[in-house]
Amino acid sequence: MSRIPVLIVLIMIGTLKALSYPPAVGILSNSPNCITCHVNNGPWTDDNYLILDVLDRETKKSLRQTDGSFLIEIPRNVTRTVLTILGRKAAENQDPPYRNAWLYVDPQTIGNASLSKFPPGWEVNLPIACRLVGDAVDNYPGANVTVLPMSVRPTDSAQDGTLILQVMMTRGDSVKGKAKEGMVANYFERRVQLVVK
Repeated sequence: MSRIPVLIVLIMIGTLKALSYPPAVGILSNSPNCITCHVNNGPWTDDNYLILDVLDRETKKSLRQTDGSFLIEIPRNVTRTVLTILGRKAAENQDPPYRNAWLYVDPQTIGNASLSKFPPGWEVNLPIACRLVGDAVDNYPGANVTVLPMSVRPTDSAQDGTLILQVMMTRGDSVKGKAKEGMVANYFERRVQLVVK
């Protein structure tokens, strides 16, 4: 790798006011959530059309609890893969968002130097993503969604923990250097409980 790209990476990591989307939340800055930098001004506010789900990849069953949170239970040193599903039902009388971004973050990790925002002792391969709508999942036929797998593993040192799943559903693009301009978006949060069985 040449010196110039390395220098650019070091400058980005060291910048306290990075305006990237969505990694500035707790990774490149101390922002607690997406709307620190972005707007929450979109038309997708009707929860009847909202799809925000976490499924077990093997059984395709939702991990949603009665209070709306999600429970991921895993035996120690066993890997479990879940599917994050985000979007809107097709019947909604609105142009749907065409891009979804999300981040699973332990609020207690915001501000530390670790790139992983999961609780200590938990291994994870894809806790953050930004993806165009257009995936298909049997649980939500015809819906405008994004779907990605995430594998999670509690190591010997892992303890039970709590995550916040932060979601931005968007259309348009932010103006460079002015993240609150240009994009239409709605922000959602859900609590995710991690339990070592």
